[in-house]
Amino acid sequence: MARYVDGFLIPIPKKNVKRYQSIARAAGRIWREYGALEYVECVGDDVSMKGSPASFPRRVRAKPNEAVVFSWIVYRSKAHRDRVNKKIMKDPRILKMMERQENPFDPKKMSYGGFEVLVEA
Repeated sequence: MARYVDGFLIPIPKKNVKRYQSIARAAGRIWREYGALEYVECVGDDVSMKGSPASFPRRVRAKPNEAVVFSWIVYRSKAHRDRVNKKIMKDPRILKMMERQENPFDPKKMSYGGFEVLVEA
């Protein structure tokens, strides 16, 4: 089964992780409501890899007071992703979340992209 994944890597101030978790729970329910197959948000636990330029915190230039969130949303295909996201961007609940004055992270530091599944075991 071919699937498509949107992936995200976000540095978030540690003091904002609980608030982000609350927002992510609500967003996940909405994405699933519109047809996303999976919605997963993970906070870094074992990501230090001291001295490694390949560690997630170093890749996103996380500050010592920031946690790294690694997330993905799974769809049936890229076309399915596009249909779901078109609906998401019109949903008043999502629009309200995006209008918040105090975002729990700096959106300019977020990395994201769409990926075709290469191997699924």
